Amino acid sequence: MRILGYSEKWPKLDKPIHTTFRFPRKDKDWEVGEIVQEVYRHRSKAREVLGTAVILNKEKRYMAFWNEKLGYPHPTEREVKDDGFSDILSMWHWLGKAHGFHRLVQEPMNKLTLRRLPDEKPISVS
Repeated sequence: MRILGYSEKWPKLDKPIHTTFRFPRKDKDWEVGEIVQEVYRHRSKAREVLGTAVILNKEKRYMAFWNEKLGYPHPTEREVKDDGFSDILSMWHWLGKAHGFHRLVQEPMNKLTLRRLPDEKPISVS
């Protein structure tokens, strides 16, 4: 099971179904149906496992509004707010600082829709 890390505890993470925007992975991109472990601060000693989730949907979104060369839709205002941002400009700025502004204009992002899976309780053997 792969890790889907978060560097901030977004309010959306409390919802059973939520979205996140991710650049495609270079090794093996995220796939619909894949089970992932959602983790806050995944590369820190203060790491916190939030739970497991299944990827329900994957859609391409293009972040550069002035260039339509890739032909993917831009995130809607609703998608931006659902992701935890006040507006598209704050989302664009946060993603640019985190991943580099050059990637925002050159690559589409994946909008992943996830559903949190119920926590499994260990089976006790008597």
